[in-house]
Amino acid sequence: MFERLLPNMRVNTVYDIDLDVLHAQGIRGIITDLDNTLVGAKEALATPELVTWLDYVRSRGFKVVIVSNNNESRVGKFATPLQIKFIHAARKPAAKAFRRALGVLELPADETVVIGDQMMTDVLGGNRMGLFTILVAAISPSDEGIMTRVNRLMERIALRQLRKKGLWYEGDTK
Repeated sequence: MFERLLPNMRVNTVYDIDLDVLHAQGIRGIITDLDNTLVGAKEALATPELVTWLDYVRSRGFKVVIVSNNNESRVGKFATPLQIKFIHAARKPAAKAFRRALGVLELPADETVVIGDQMMTDVLGGNRMGLFTILVAAISPSDEGIMTRVNRLMERIALRQLRKKGLWYEGDTK
């Protein structure tokens, strides 16, 4: 049951993702979460480091779409200056938003990754759609809202079970 929460890859930040390896594996699209994945939940705009990374991502030929459970105002204010398409109020882990994102990218699931900081939304939703999932450590956990805190509690329960089964090792990122 908890195996659906296991990401294909775990890294500390998006900057630790080896884009060359993903490209060599045929990945051409990135569905990414926003809050605590790209920037802290209270950061309104992209950091200079993130702008540079996103420019590099696109220069390598990757298409990017932000899929967030947050509202249109929050996501649009962040994504529009970066010229990144977005889906707000996504209701992840529901499949509908991931299907819409694949449509925006015009790519099949096997050529797309999902990057996010939550197992209960990003990883579960991506895994259910057959996407390659990458879990990053949350940038600013202290800024999270109540629903995310509830998800974190459920993640801790799941992690305990995954450790018991030998499927999650502490030496890994999260």
